[in-house]
Order: sequence, then C-alpha cells, then structure tokens
Amino acid sequence: MARESRRPGRLDQPREMRRSLMPSTTYDPEAFGRFSERIARFIGTGRFLVYMTAFVTVWLIWNVVAETLIFDDYPFIFLTLILSLQASYAAPLILLAQNRQADRDRVQYEQDRARAERNIADTDYLTRELASLRMAVGEVATRDFVRSELRQLLDDLGEQLGSPPATRADRGVEP
Repeated sequence: MARESRRPGRLDQPREMRRSLMPSTTYDPEAFGRFSERIARFIGTGRFLVYMTAFVTVWLIWNVVAETLIFDDYPFIFLTLILSLQASYAAPLILLAQNRQADRDRVQYEQDRARAERNIADTDYLTRELASLRMAVGEVATRDFVRSELRQLLDDLGEQLGSPPATRADRGVEP
C-alpha cells in the first residue's frame, strides 16, 4: 500500500497543489494600481524634484563637510545605490500607471464610440420620422386649399345655373 501512495498520478489529471511552508500572499491589484498611480503622480511633480534635490544636497554636504560623521565617501557609492534603487522602482510604477490610464482611455473611447453610434441611430430615426411627417402633411388639405376648391366649385355651379360668380360679400365673409 505504501508503494501505491508514492505512485505518480495519471497524466490526464493535474497534480494536487503542494502547500508551501510560507503563507500565500494575496494582494488587491486595484489597490496596488491606485497606489502606483499616486506614486507616479507624485514623482511627476515639482515638489518631488525639490525634495529629491534637497535630499541629495543634504547628503553631499553631510558627507563632504562633516569630517567626523562621514558615512559615504567621495564616489558616493551608497547615494548612487539609493538613487538607482529609487529609479528601478519608479520606472515600473510609472509604466503600470500609464497602462492603467491607457485602459481607462480605451474604455472611455469605446463608450464614446457607442454613444456616437446611438446618436447617429437616433438622428437617422428622427430624420425618417420627419420625412414621413412631411409626406403626411403634404397630403393633408389646408384651409386655403379647401377655400379655393369651394370657391371654384361655387363659380362652376354659378356658371351652370347662369348666376354671376359669388363675391366674398355675397357669401357673408368680411373682406
């Protein structure tokens, strides 16, 4: 039986996950993304440049002027290491922030395109409706058209009966 428990599993089934001695670490990608955007925004400000300049200036003055408290001699290797470490973390954080911004821009672009398509569809619908209303109004008899037709009919009847054509005063209409 001990031999069966050591036997490898079937090749068509995945192995069981081994538990590591270290606890699994989980992180929220959105929270990390927001944090990286805040850092990227701060690095892109004049305030950061002033702080960094002040830090480097104090570092250099401390290690050049204070002879007894020097902790980083002239080539300033430790300062170079710190600045390199800062740059090595800043670049990926800035790229992460740019990628998140690009994703937001892409979503905004898709929403704008969908909104524009809806506006075009609405405009086409309203154009068709307006055209159909114009056609319907074109077939409706207006008051002036009915009056002229009735006047023509009265004149035709008057000619047939031998009476003179009716005037507006004869019909009781005020001029």
